[in-house]
Amino acid sequence: MILDEYEQDLLDAIKGTDNFEQVDNFEEELLVAKMAAKNYLNKTKNINIRIAERDMLMLKRKSAKANIPYQTILSSLVHQFVEDKITLKI
Repeated sequence: MILDEYEQDLLDAIKGTDNFEQVDNFEEELLVAKMAAKNYLNKTKNINIRIAERDMLMLKRKSAKANIPYQTILSSLVHQFVEDKITLKI
């Protein structure tokens, strides 16, 4: 993993110390850090795409049948593709 200068400075500072002191409000700080990490990893981006009208109608029909929003299905398909869990047949 490539670290920027600030991240490398933080890593060096951590490696350079032998003892840590726990803050008084450790549980609260831990919760804040966990929430920040979760929010960072769950960022979404709005996009506009063109889809054939027939495909969109079929997608909406299938999503209604599965009781899953069609946007969720599209997002899941994109995620599975970028994670190499599904491939395109060309």
